[in-house]
Amino acid sequence: MSWPVLFSRWIGEALLPPRCLVCEAPGAGGRDLCAACRDALPWNHPACPRCALPVPGGDYCGRCLRRPPPLDATVAALAYRFPLDRLLPRFKFHGDLAAGRLLGQLLAEALAAASAAGGPGNSLRAGGPQALVPVPLHPRRLRERGYDQALELARPLGRALNLPLRADGLRRVRATAAQSTLGAPARHGNVRGAFVAAPGPWPERVALLDDVMTTGATLGECARALRRAGVLRVEAWVVARAPQPGSEG
Repeated sequence: MSWPVLFSRWIGEALLPPRCLVCEAPGAGGRDLCAACRDALPWNHPACPRCALPVPGGDYCGRCLRRPPPLDATVAALAYRFPLDRLLPRFKFHGDLAAGRLLGQLLAEALAAASAAGGPGNSLRAGGPQALVPVPLHPRRLRERGYDQALELARPLGRALNLPLRADGLRRVRATAAQSTLGAPARHGNVRGAFVAAPGPWPERVALLDDVMTTGATLGECARALRRAGVLRVEAWVVARAPQPGSEG
């Protein structure tokens, strides 16, 4: 790294040093997260390689063995509990881009770990996803919010992984009720037919990106739309995995 770059980085950190977004202590490692909060993060492993629900030993869960979901694999960086249940809403609903930057960094770290372990997040070696597709908002909700949180996560991640970003790869063609207000069965019906993939050509392998996964209904419907367009393998990358509605925790 050249000295002008080092100097500019030093000046930037001196003027605005990183500060932990969880406890407001000084940040560590150039991130807005202190060492203590970093050590306490609820990393989501071991987990089912297909749906990312916590499973002892990291084997496939019974549900995925009985009825495989449309997704071929899922990498969820963290469990959706403290501090994720604070950071994600700050980013998703309140425009806290610092929180979004930190969440993207943690997802990239989880993907690198999964790739090194030979898991489903293998984008750094041959056979991994060839494009990154963020789960889109409906145009009406995008106008209300002013930004698409999945796209904001996908942009720096795609650059970091040298992975083409297909920001226009999916369209949400039907406005739906907020998934968070619905139970598991209603979530699947709520998003059925809500997404359409852009016309090809498409690569064989694609990664979907979203902020949080609960039942997998939205990501599953996106995967079906991509398969109809010709994609052969679809995996999901999410910042957090939430417990399914009705489950403990």
